[in-house]
Amino acid sequence: MNALLVLLLASVGLAHAADLSFPKQAIATVHPLATQAGMDAFAKGGNAIDAAIAAGLTLGVVDGHNSGIGGGCFFVIRAADGTVTCIDGREMAGAAASRDMYVINGRLDEEASKTGALASGVPGYLKACAAAQKKHGKLKLADVLLPAAGIAGEGFLLDEVYARKLAATASKLAKFPSSAAIFLKDGQPLKKGDKLVQTDLASTYRAVAEKGVEWFYEGEFAAKAGEWMKANGGILTAADFANYQAPEREAIRSKYRGYDLITMPPPSSGGVHVAQILNILEHFPLRHFRASSRVHVITEAMKLAFADRAHWLGDPDFAKVPRGLVDPAYAAELAKKIDLDHATAVPSHGMPPHWEGDIFGKHTTFLCTADAEGNWVALNQTINTAFGSKVVIPGTGVLLNDEMDDFAVQPGVPNAFKLVGAEANAIAPGKRPLSSMSPTIALKDGRPVIVTGAAGGPTIITQALLLLTHIIDDGMLPAAALAEPRFHHQWNPDELKIEKAFGEGTLKRIEALGHKLAPSSGFGACQAIFFDPEKKLFFPAHDPRVPGKSDGK
Repeated sequence: MNALLVLLLASVGLAHAADLSFPKQAIATVHPLATQAGMDAFAKGGNAIDAAIAAGLTLGVVDGHNSGIGGGCFFVIRAADGTVTCIDGREMAGAAASRDMYVINGRLDEEASKTGALASGVPGYLKACAAAQKKHGKLKLADVLLPAAGIAGEGFLLDEVYARKLAATASKLAKFPSSAAIFLKDGQPLKKGDKLVQTDLASTYRAVAEKGVEWFYEGEFAAKAGEWMKANGGILTAADFANYQAPEREAIRSKYRGYDLITMPPPSSGGVHVAQILNILEHFPLRHFRASSRVHVITEAMKLAFADRAHWLGDPDFAKVPRGLVDPAYAAELAKKIDLDHATAVPSHGMPPHWEGDIFGKHTTFLCTADAEGNWVALNQTINTAFGSKVVIPGTGVLLNDEMDDFAVQPGVPNAFKLVGAEANAIAPGKRPLSSMSPTIALKDGRPVIVTGAAGGPTIITQALLLLTHIIDDGMLPAAALAEPRFHHQWNPDELKIEKAFGEGTLKRIEALGHKLAPSSGFGACQAIFFDPEKKLFFPAHDPRVPGKSDGK
């Protein structure tokens, strides 16, 4: 990369790391220990699927405020034989869940969906990992579980991000003795540089390694979780765990400027809206726009898509989510609504074609892997907000999610990320809440060349699509693309979250176009891998905004 471009990137505040390249395999995660776990899986003879699962299980130990086996995930896999597999490991509401379960004495208890016994859905993470490895992996689940168990048992030193999240959540963790015993010392949160030891979690990992995921869903763990829930006012039961399935779903396929995109279908909203927004942007020559005009047009496309998200999106097993949302003809109609000179109000959702009949069938972290055999993996995993429900099931070390807050706890009521939803995402027994996770693989001439995804609530969608535009429209490698400043609009609230790194002049021009700005010092965490077919090299990169590591061989 030439010196001028490096200086330009530095001027917006995020000069990127050197471009790493590898011929055989690549991985990018938000934690060095997770990246190393993936590399170790490769070294044992595993492929990209094994490496992704090893890294993900390790993140559940060292990045546990974001994800873990008490949460859920989405896998998008493009295997060496060309097979595309999307595995839905999203959490599921228990059989006793109900639409108005958070309305207590006539009033909505907004905290109950975020903290405590009523906040959790049935975790899907382990079921999804087992399914992915059985179908496409080379190693056994024990091969990737036991090294992560070792880290949990021996402990690791907290980095700045983990310590900051822990400090912000300590008062809620303190409400639950089993959680406080792990994450607090003398009533105070562990600090940066302190060692976090998770003995019970190590034992749980080892039990799953020895006895299989059935131990978690049909055995001792499910029994302990059900007993704790019953004693503490929760609704999940051992039967809910036993009934959980991680189904395969048909990928969303779309195109953007000659690239073929494979993304996750509902209950991910991310795949739908990455495709929808890119379909809209196909009508605009982004690479020829000045920065303010580019931000303006992409923001307007974001608003149109998120308005649709709020109305149409939900679990496809319960809600009719129209395929017309990703129809290029619908995108062409939406593109006509964008005024190049001024922000336009989006009063409501659009009406995609065939919306009655043509429907989709049955805090977060992201990592990606790829290998020279042709296996590519995009893996998003989450327990929702920091430390999920704040509940550790006693004796297991497993921190449960608070994904019930990703439902529309009441239609029109914002969740923790200020997202609103309609009846399509209302609570129902056995239903999966809507997610913004957007694991995406892009192909060129039939060959995978880009994999990306992100963490950060609804900004996951916009981070992924911005990364794709920087690589596809601007010809950037991932490290440079991830260093570019970001922006995000989710229709409601009507404000443009935008990084200050754009510079005062650009921000003023964007504001003059009619946008209400919400300046940010930085947000999100996106990872990506790019493959150069001519050089036959993988270029992995992790987000410079957070600690992480990209590597390969």
